[in-house]
Amino acid sequence: MRPNRSAILILMAMAILWPFFASAQDKPADNMQFVLEKIRADKKLFVAANMELTETEAKAFWPLYDQYQNELFLLRSRTIIMINNYAAAYENMDNAAAKKLIDEYMVLEELRLKLRQAYVPKFRDILPDIKVVRYFQIENKINAALTYEFAAKIPLIKGD
Repeated sequence: MRPNRSAILILMAMAILWPFFASAQDKPADNMQFVLEKIRADKKLFVAANMELTETEAKAFWPLYDQYQNELFLLRSRTIIMINNYAAAYENMDNAAAKKLIDEYMVLEELRLKLRQAYVPKFRDILPDIKVVRYFQIENKINAALTYEFAAKIPLIKGD
């Protein structure tokens, strides 16, 4: 997949907007809803621009995509809560807080894998395998951009 200029701009916009989503507790609900809708719309445009779906494939793909995104959103929301917990405990981190964080991280990683494992067969039922791979490549690229953005902003835990 060779991303075009608009696809790169959409990804950059998502990376820029995502921190606003992460810090939304201090913002009015209306603003947060707007940011969330913008991120989802931009992501959907990016996926649409890169999937090359036929009309028949699109009719089956988009409802399943929306369902998958809703479940993925729940995991990302839980990840943001974990990051906020890390930030709150950062200055006074002790082993008990660190244990809670790593335990939650491992649970989230397991849930992400289970979610993908549950949806790959569903996408395979409606798309050729090559397009299923393409879709999960797109998801992985977006996730990598978000993960990079988080990693760049989150300091390493302090040592003893």
